[in-house]
Amino acid sequence: MKNNKIQWILGAVALLVLPLVLQYFGNAWVRIADLALLYVMLALGLNIVVGYAGLLDLGYVAFYAVGAYMFGLLASPHLTENFAWFAANFPDGLHMSLWMVIPVALVLAACTGVLLGIPVLKLRGDYLAIVTLGFGEIIRIFMNNLDHPVNITNGPKGLGQIDSVTVFGLNLAKRQEIFGFDIASVTLYYYLFLVLVVFTIIVCYRLQDSRIGRAWMAIREDEIAAKAMGINTRNMKLLAFGMGASFGGVAGAMFGAFQGFVSPESFSLMESIMIVAMVVLGGIGHIPGVILGAVLLSALPEVLRYVAGPLQQMTDGRLDAAILRQLLIALAMIVVMLLRPRGLWPAPEHGKSLEQKS
Repeated sequence: MKNNKIQWILGAVALLVLPLVLQYFGNAWVRIADLALLYVMLALGLNIVVGYAGLLDLGYVAFYAVGAYMFGLLASPHLTENFAWFAANFPDGLHMSLWMVIPVALVLAACTGVLLGIPVLKLRGDYLAIVTLGFGEIIRIFMNNLDHPVNITNGPKGLGQIDSVTVFGLNLAKRQEIFGFDIASVTLYYYLFLVLVVFTIIVCYRLQDSRIGRAWMAIREDEIAAKAMGINTRNMKLLAFGMGASFGGVAGAMFGAFQGFVSPESFSLMESIMIVAMVVLGGIGHIPGVILGAVLLSALPEVLRYVAGPLQQMTDGRLDAAILRQLLIALAMIVVMLLRPRGLWPAPEHGKSLEQKS
């Protein structure tokens, strides 16, 4: 028991010190860590839908987009410049605080998740995957084309000049000096994202061990048997879609604040596939595995820049570095799934019955 406490304390200290160490190698490395934390939130949210409830969702990036555009619209001059009513009532813009942004993003994304869930309640497997994939693409196309006749999203140009996040009067976009340490903006965002990720992990663990979590897992294993045992499968599925989407919405809002700019290109189908790959690669339904998969797949493309560059030089520039990176990522995923078909860190309970039979 004492060893576990020591491990937890050491892990917490390592996470707190990590961005300060990475700063010495350049802010780009801290930025990679920031984006990795956002992807951890996204993967944990998708794990509720895919890992717990067993509902394959290939359009999860739509909720990420909803949160990002919500914050982008409310924290940028766009609405003031394009709508007379908004300019008359909010001449200085609507600069929402963090404590308002997170609940609004959570509720809006959850409602969007429920709206997606209603028409797909009776679908399973491949059909569910195709419909959710279509939903994700519809949201992206909407964001890309809602610039006329009324300019709502600014279309492919995206939304710029988005406010940074302010926490207790501390503007995270500005470099700060605390106790003699020079802390960059990306490091301040790291600590905010870390708090949100820790909260997400706690919620996921509590859900996993709750009656709701067990109901989701019963639906995942055998929906007909779960229904026969009195579980309201309809409401449980809608709750899974709503809960999973809510984390995506919060991550999207934080992404908008961190980038200061959002555009439809950030929410492509490839992003959805990568988030699903994070859950599958790490270990479906296992929170530590999902976190591991999210960190690896979000950081790997950036780390592989240093591998793809020399390889490109070896081929006299005939191969594009970006294509080489994608090739290396794909090869790494194929190797991992061949060697570890249940994921890098699978749930210990999963597959026990099969082992006993053999």
